[in-house]
Amino acid sequence: MFKKILVPTDGSELAAHAARAAAGLAKSQAAQVVGVYVIDPFPYIGIGDASAVGLQAYLAEAKNAAGLALEAVAKACEAEGVSFAGDTIERNVVYEGILETADAEACDLIVMGSHGRQGVKALILGSVAQKILTHAKVPVLVVKS
Repeated sequence: MFKKILVPTDGSELAAHAARAAAGLAKSQAAQVVGVYVIDPFPYIGIGDASAVGLQAYLAEAKNAAGLALEAVAKACEAEGVSFAGDTIERNVVYEGILETADAEACDLIVMGSHGRQGVKALILGSVAQKILTHAKVPVLVVKS
């Protein structure tokens, strides 16, 4: 039924839980897992010599965090014997980066974690998962822990 499953990650335990669920599902479907970590670009203002240094430091730390997060997804896939490919992208809007990756990789399912906020907190804080559910062209499985 599913051949390519996208797993967005932010490195949180909720994302790792979703990755384990996706890996198990991928194994049952003989599917591949594609992981994505979206880096929010540095708020570069271009003033002073320190800006370029700040940008480099920010990107180095963000890429390190991305590598660790994607490694956790890779390990979940390895434990299930599932094929995995990971990518780090930069986008101003996280959910748009996730949806672009789903389209570019021809994924037919998105599996992601959710913080499960309710009520006013959910309305004020918004939710990447909610935006994915609203705008995705493919089925979305939201894994809650």
